[in-house]
Amino acid sequence: MQLADIGANLGHASFRDDLDAVVARARAHGVGTIVVTGTSVAESRRAVEIAEAHGLYATAGVHPHHARDCDAQTIPALRDIARHPRVVAVGECGLDFNRNYSPHPDQEQWFLAQIELAAELGKPLFLHSRDAHPRFAEMLRAHRVGRAVAHCFTGEAAELRAYLELGLYIGITGWICDERRGAHLLALVQQIPADRLLVETDAPYLTPRDLHPQPRARRNEPAFLPHILRAVARARGDDPAALAEVTTRNARTFFGIS
Repeated sequence: MQLADIGANLGHASFRDDLDAVVARARAHGVGTIVVTGTSVAESRRAVEIAEAHGLYATAGVHPHHARDCDAQTIPALRDIARHPRVVAVGECGLDFNRNYSPHPDQEQWFLAQIELAAELGKPLFLHSRDAHPRFAEMLRAHRVGRAVAHCFTGEAAELRAYLELGLYIGITGWICDERRGAHLLALVQQIPADRLLVETDAPYLTPRDLHPQPRARRNEPAFLPHILRAVARARGDDPAALAEVTTRNARTFFGIS
């Protein structure tokens, strides 16, 4: 199987000492395409550096947790980063009303600014939403967002329906492997059209709970994407190899990767 991990935080400090080995393991497990997530101006620059060094791809954006730190220089900086040929999407951006690390007005202001930046550059959006439905969907609808993926979808049926009606792609992570929090996804993933389904690790977070043995320090990494893909395939009643082909094709289409 050849797979595409559409979201991996390889700039995280936990990968500082063995990033070369992490990328090599991913490729050995058939994960040939990895998109490194940018979550701030600095992390987006780091994502591009990693993408360049390892033949990967990157996103450029500001996560809602960091919206309170944005200023007049944020969008010009992201614009410059996002013009790099290895940058395939604007984000991770959106709304997070769960942890509320940034005030809601700040989150909405800078989410809108990144929606506008993506439209200006003709790039898709890599979206984050947690406990922010329906406001998140309202903003997408009001601003006529085009190509976008709901990264790390963990929501309920009404939220999924809203995103599908908006034409979003849906990213599924190892959350589906967590019998405590993700069991509802086993049914919902069946409702995602095959041509809008994407898979991701969100490494180093969301290590599949049913992965045995568990990795040291429970650090997730792209090499575990086949485990997630197989869980999604079981839930949908799909052949894993066929689903791998579909999701990889979807990723290349969505990000414009040849």
